[in-house]
Amino acid sequence: MDTLMLSRLQFAFATFIHFIFVPLTLGLSILVAVMETKFVRTGDETYKRMAKFWGKLFLINFALGVVTGITLEFQFGTNWSRYSTFVGDIFGSLLAIEATAAFFLESTFLGVWIFGWNRLSPKLHCTSIWLVAFAANFSALWIILANGFMQHPVGYVIRNGRAELSSFLEVITNPYGWNAFLHTVTGSWALAGFFVIGVSAWHLLRKQHVDFFTKSFRIAAGFTLVSTLLVAAVGHRQGNIVAEVQPAKLAAMESHWETQKNAPMYLFAVPDPDNEKNSIEIGGIPSLLSLMAFNDPAAEVKGLKDFPAEDRPPVTLTFSAFRIMVGLGTAMLILAVLAFIARHHPEEASHKLLKAFLWAIPLPYIALQAGWAVAEVGRQPWIVYGIMRTKDAVSPIAAHQVGISLAAFFVVYILLASLDIYLLAKYARSDPH
Repeated sequence: MDTLMLSRLQFAFATFIHFIFVPLTLGLSILVAVMETKFVRTGDETYKRMAKFWGKLFLINFALGVVTGITLEFQFGTNWSRYSTFVGDIFGSLLAIEATAAFFLESTFLGVWIFGWNRLSPKLHCTSIWLVAFAANFSALWIILANGFMQHPVGYVIRNGRAELSSFLEVITNPYGWNAFLHTVTGSWALAGFFVIGVSAWHLLRKQHVDFFTKSFRIAAGFTLVSTLLVAAVGHRQGNIVAEVQPAKLAAMESHWETQKNAPMYLFAVPDPDNEKNSIEIGGIPSLLSLMAFNDPAAEVKGLKDFPAEDRPPVTLTFSAFRIMVGLGTAMLILAVLAFIARHHPEEASHKLLKAFLWAIPLPYIALQAGWAVAEVGRQPWIVYGIMRTKDAVSPIAAHQVGISLAAFFVVYILLASLDIYLLAKYARSDPH
């Protein structure tokens, strides 16, 4: 493998592992804040125990997630130095705001929350976890706005061979970035909801701490259904934006080869990129792709054949990841509705349903990873869409240097991910004292 492929694998692997931690942090911080708010408003000690129990799981996930995220920013200098030289003025400013404003706010008030149980009034202590939840999601905003520039660059001019900032306002109001942010955080909230529902189901199956986990289940069920509905709505809007600004990605998501109006969508298809067609197409629904992409059944959808071969993203991987995301999203919506129906007496739900909630914990993780695969693989061959190719962004370093660091990343990150899963499983099964 050459330096480019090894650098791609390293960044993709590090991001994949890091994003195991991130979504649970974003969503669980809000759920813990809701639980503590209920304690402050009602005085019910069960809600205080809930905030501490789920807060402990949040802290485990947060601590290990921070470690895996730090190295990603260093890779922009070590592996993607030409990219950093080209867009550093723009990309760097967004990352700097994320670190100095959002992350420091989150870290500071997380410390207040951990050590302030017996030092602050209940209201002030509750305020600290709300600030943690706000800062965690605010942090995600700046990261995704930076990614939004890579997906749909705005607010820049090319000067002296570099992309220089011309309008900071355009960069931070980039519609692609904002919608991607909403799509990501609502998906993360749904993931946290399924996590609480699944863990609660595990305890309810064993008839232990029924009141505690019934209340946990009830709070998570409403939160999860709302989040899952929002994911679907925002996801549809994201599809509209992709159709407008990245038509090649949309064509790859649907393996759509011929430009046509009233474009159909196939329930099942097998891409054949070598022959620029689908080898199998089953269940074509007339005009559905046009309708989903442009909210107009007669709209024209550009096909992959209208793009030069060197400008097309990897079709099979983008298409497959999109199908996985949509399929799991549909399953999550069905399960969220069932959880909401069962929320008042989940302890009386059938064992099969409670086991389904338990085994559903990995589904949003897979769906979110697939969604990011669509976003990043579908953007190729560009690192900054339309103005810089990925092959031009890699650092001028030897392949063996990246190979060594990739091997080190693989070992350390697998250990961290395994430790996270082990600790979450251990403390999720513990008694909520």
